[in-house]
Amino acid sequence: MTIEWNFILRIFVAGLLGGLIGLEREFRAKEAGLRTHFIVALGSALFMIISQYAFTGRFDAARVAAQVVSGIGFIGAGVIIFQKNVVRGVTTAAGLWVAAAIGLACGAGMYAVAIAASLMTIICLETMHFITRRYGDKAIHLGISPISEEDLTQVLGNIRKAGFEIDSFSYSEGSASIMLHLRQRHYQKAIGKLLDISKGYKVEIS
Repeated sequence: MTIEWNFILRIFVAGLLGGLIGLEREFRAKEAGLRTHFIVALGSALFMIISQYAFTGRFDAARVAAQVVSGIGFIGAGVIIFQKNVVRGVTTAAGLWVAAAIGLACGAGMYAVAIAASLMTIICLETMHFITRRYGDKAIHLGISPISEEDLTQVLGNIRKAGFEIDSFSYSEGSASIMLHLRQRHYQKAIGKLLDISKGYKVEIS
């Protein structure tokens, strides 16, 4: 049996490039990290190789690629979380989708395109992280309990006096849920202020 070193190289490069994107996600403590991206890219490359070379006679390699594009959506949907009116994980899901595309490119032997796509993806992720950390806004959920309606009014007033922008709030059975917006670079100081304002209550910040 002949060992197809060219095919092994393709899946290795695919896994390596997908892993680079996953490593960036790993550093950000996201839902899918290095292992997930590595396996997705490697698997996509393997599917592409199988579709191109494993069958004899008439075949259409594009059909397998199309199935990978649609099928990766199930994994991507699994890392998207809707929690307390905030959607999380969309960027990681998009990263998995790109990792699958990079794997397909490597499986087809298009190394230059795969490497370029990997570099552009990592540069985009790192650049946007740098920008949002300094200039972007962050949504904060503040949960306070137990608290009366009168005390909630006072707490809301103190939050506004502290310079916070309140997006929305709700009150139910002694528990208050407050959504705020603040600058990313002021996050740590803001948390300290919120804890001082809500001192004496059970507080949950996310």
